[in-house]
Amino acid sequence: MDELRQITNAYYRAVEEYENIMKDTKANNFKKVDEFGKGVSRIALGDNLNYMKHLIINENMERKIQLVYIDPPFFAREKFMSSIRLKSEKLGESPVIKIGAYDDNTGRSLEEYLEELCLRLMMIRELLADTGLIWLHLDRRVTHYAKILMDMIYGSENFINEIIWTYKSGGAGKGCFAKKHDNILAYAKGRKYKFNTLREKSYNRGMKPYRFKGVEEFEDENGWYTMVNMKDVWNIDMVGRTSSERQGYATQKPEKLMERIINSCSDKGDICADFYSGSGAFPAVCDRSGRKWISCDSNPGALTTQIGRMAESDGGFTVVAENEWPEGEVVVKNDELTDYSAPIDNVMSSKGDTLAEYMKEDGRCFIKFHRTLKDENGNYIAGYDILGNRFKKYF
Repeated sequence: MDELRQITNAYYRAVEEYENIMKDTKANNFKKVDEFGKGVSRIALGDNLNYMKHLIINENMERKIQLVYIDPPFFAREKFMSSIRLKSEKLGESPVIKIGAYDDNTGRSLEEYLEELCLRLMMIRELLADTGLIWLHLDRRVTHYAKILMDMIYGSENFINEIIWTYKSGGAGKGCFAKKHDNILAYAKGRKYKFNTLREKSYNRGMKPYRFKGVEEFEDENGWYTMVNMKDVWNIDMVGRTSSERQGYATQKPEKLMERIINSCSDKGDICADFYSGSGAFPAVCDRSGRKWISCDSNPGALTTQIGRMAESDGGFTVVAENEWPEGEVVVKNDELTDYSAPIDNVMSSKGDTLAEYMKEDGRCFIKFHRTLKDENGNYIAGYDILGNRFKKYF
């Protein structure tokens, strides 16, 4: 009964806050920091609640987004880290260094967690197109609570699917069956939603042909199969240590998982959004498949990863930020980068001393450019390091 009380309290407090937000006609403005080609897609640094309000009030994005996928913290009560290696001409490659990705161990109660999530789900509803879908990615810890909230916000009649994403991963405890799946809840904005049926192979028993009249069968290296509508259990590998997708970001999701979600309920030219965008798998797949996209995260390091990942985007994108982006210094001589530095005082790392010592020995803090730019005179250099620092020319 305590959990039911917490769900109810979380919902009604979120409703009150949501109503106050929607009454307020002013929103924090997210200013342009950088531009990579021309396009409507964008990467935002800041609080996702503030950004959603900005999209509604300052950019008139209400009912414009066809698909929203979110992968929020799972109430895991853990601190998650990203793994990086710095490269230096002087020192070579550094040991693996853990940099803070996000903290899901803030001491908040279940009720507080659900209130934060509920409020954001309400704001997403305002942004969703009438034909749109929202996909909420969680796991065993809170999916059952979130399902109740989703029914209350979007309506139980608009529940489309619970996708079970099953995968192989590390070890397992001895006191239970191995926990090897996540839950993804899909809800529509209304009854006239867009959905593209996906197909998959269904192998025949014994891998032999049935030869039923009117049934089209196929054969591959495994045996005979038919094509059927895709089921709600998806067996997709996680992003492995040697995968070309791997960004070193904690809890990174595979692009194949994103592909299924994006292809199922959006078309080329549609606007899709991820407001907990992390390593950027969702915008990467959106861009590759011809969708316009919006991504948001509060971690500068995550945004830096995304910028590096999306810098070669054919569609182009803009980088915006709620506050001033943390900046370092760059020295340029004869249009060439000669020296660089960045603050590392606020690095949330389990090996902060290793990171600081490595940078100190190298003599420079800015180890890795994700992007360099020059102005029309050819004398401006800007970039982003692995900690999210943005660099400008030092005069």
